[in-house]
Amino acid sequence: MMELREQIRHHDYLYYVESRPEVSDAEYDALMRELRNLEAQFPDLVTEDSPTQRIAGTPTDLFKPVEHNVAMLSLDNATTPDDLREFETRLGRAVPGATFQYVGEPKIDGLGVALVYERGRFVRGATRGDGRIGEDITANLRTIRSIPTVLKPGPLASAELLEVRGEVFMPREEFAKLNRTLEEAGTPTFANPRNAAAGAVRQKDPAVTARRPLDMFLYHVSRADALGFASHWDTLEALRAAGFKTNPRAERCANLDAVLAACERLERDRDSLGYDADGVVVKVDSLEQQRRLGSTTHHPRWAIAFKFAARQATTMIEAIEVNVGKTGALTPTAKLTPVELAGVTIRNVSLHNEDEIRRKDIRVGDTVLVERAGDVIPYVVQVVLAKRPAESQAFRFPSTCPACGGRAERPEGEAYWRCTNSACPAQFKERLNHFGSRRAMDIEHLGDSTIEQLVDSGEVKDFADLYHLAVEKVSELDRFADKSAENLIRAIAGSRDRGLARLLNALGIRLVGERVAQLLATRFGSLDVIAGKSEAELAEVHGIGDEIARAIVAFFQDPANTELMKKLKAAGVVTTAPTAPVGPTPLAGKTIVVTGVLPTLSREAARELIERYGGRVATSVSKKTDYVVVGDAPGGKADDARRLGVTMLDEAGLLALVRS
Repeated sequence: MMELREQIRHHDYLYYVESRPEVSDAEYDALMRELRNLEAQFPDLVTEDSPTQRIAGTPTDLFKPVEHNVAMLSLDNATTPDDLREFETRLGRAVPGATFQYVGEPKIDGLGVALVYERGRFVRGATRGDGRIGEDITANLRTIRSIPTVLKPGPLASAELLEVRGEVFMPREEFAKLNRTLEEAGTPTFANPRNAAAGAVRQKDPAVTARRPLDMFLYHVSRADALGFASHWDTLEALRAAGFKTNPRAERCANLDAVLAACERLERDRDSLGYDADGVVVKVDSLEQQRRLGSTTHHPRWAIAFKFAARQATTMIEAIEVNVGKTGALTPTAKLTPVELAGVTIRNVSLHNEDEIRRKDIRVGDTVLVERAGDVIPYVVQVVLAKRPAESQAFRFPSTCPACGGRAERPEGEAYWRCTNSACPAQFKERLNHFGSRRAMDIEHLGDSTIEQLVDSGEVKDFADLYHLAVEKVSELDRFADKSAENLIRAIAGSRDRGLARLLNALGIRLVGERVAQLLATRFGSLDVIAGKSEAELAEVHGIGDEIARAIVAFFQDPANTELMKKLKAAGVVTTAPTAPVGPTPLAGKTIVVTGVLPTLSREAARELIERYGGRVATSVSKKTDYVVVGDAPGGKADDARRLGVTMLDEAGLLALVRS
């Protein structure tokens, strides 16, 4: 027990004070669970300073300390349905004969804060700190637009003193945009949305916080004298009525079976929530029952956090390899000792660039903490320095291309080393792979093995050569027969009509991805027009800017690319965009969410259609959503639309709206 307490204190300090955890959440929870079990068996050995008897965390001296009106306690954890059933059993022992209703809310992975209002006016905001003493970050919180400075008339606005709790977070889409901006500027990126949100909230300069895309959900009224609420659900309704933002995925559950079903739905839908959530907070709904159940010094007895399956793990870096991308960028990849993470075996993880390796000081032989960003892309959170081998050496980035041996250089102001050999075969294979990918020209059957053979045989030297391939030649390739060769040729022919936006993305112009390609296609409508624009004219387009404009001009000034454009047009590839409608349309200014599998439109095609006709595509449903387009297997977004009363359309309804 002494050893466990020491380990947990060590990990508490690293997590809450140093912000550099050495173990995953699941490993930490296992240590805490083991200690609690031992203390339950041997209650005489429980000490006052045990981690189970206090709230972890220590405020720093960067901000003025603030004492909370009501302690911000931690939550007890559950990881299985049986844990939740045991939770209800404990409730029944504490309040004999009672039946319980619950509220389940997504457990957002952000930064908990307490907001204080006096007669409806925001006067103070503080971090959780150690649960009793937090840090005054009022000026920074005032910059978050979802936090009202004056409450709407109603019970909460009339309270002499009101304290509410919530979670500040950064939406995943905004987090990705922020990291892209930081990467393009050559500055360090954030490991995950939680780190980005915590760093933004605790800035000394509120102007920096204001530039960060932060949001907040309120989930608790911790102090509101004599307002007469009967249930937690009533307080959520009051928060919404007062102008606070509450989570639309909160559910009122009649019994524990309904709680388990809600947890299952949220875990299934967690990737589509738009923000990181690592579980569901389950609360007894009755405030009178909450009062009778009370709290320990660590957690309220009336609430528990049901944790989703772990998305972090520790493993070892066995090697670091450098690969060549479609633009010649040299990208380092860590080869890992295989580790299971959220049902997937992770063997490789991108290290992005030289600066990222240096910033995290990643070396071969290191033990590292690995996480799946958005539960999809694995990345290294940090090195566990305590386990570093004594003989380890810093990684040195190569100055030559590992594919062709040509000279590599790192242009001033850029984060990436690049191969300078324009004839590098590895570059072209990667570019051809991107050209045929689903989000570019979408050429089915054009896989890695086929590309390898087409390039190595000399049949394909540039993108335009694809459109002159003959069935006879393709059928000579390994694992190809006449039928499979015909399928590939048919798929290549079908890609001619993908449109300008897809083509611009497919060409692999540096800094031009799907979004920029769509902006260019919508604004200029023709490849020839874009090729003739100056840097200044391109930079005028909102969302492009000087650096992207320079990259576009440089691409079209290259004689080899000019020749390629001629060959593509001669091969019948469409290099223009559909004419955008003139004047107002039914989608102008509308916010639309697409969910599920549509009968004929791909998700990308639906997005292009909506944006072409003036709409904006969002990733999550809110009261501000105008339409939700629903296909097969829609998941939780359809439920959100029904609950919020948002108009739902099928694909035919969307097309009818466009045609109107």
